[in-house]
Amino acid sequence: MKAVISVIGKDAVGILAKVSSMCAEYNANVTEVTQSVLQDVFAMVMLVDITSLSIPLSELSDRMTSLGKTMGLSIYVMHEDIFNTMHHI
Repeated sequence: MKAVISVIGKDAVGILAKVSSMCAEYNANVTEVTQSVLQDVFAMVMLVDITSLSIPLSELSDRMTSLGKTMGLSIYVMHEDIFNTMHHI
């Protein structure tokens, strides 16, 4: 099972480190990352393997949302199946 994590907000040092550290804390293995900085806007998408996730995905999502709020970012976590369904033409 996989999930997609998206992060958008003002660029700052440590965004990737903090998001990936939280993934590691709950056994979500980061398998792919893409990120861009457009002027001062940071955008990142991560694909994470949640097969061994130690907490429910909904709880990871809530914790990522809280992390985003403390950092002034929008962080969204979505199960891969929902992501694929939303983006299916």
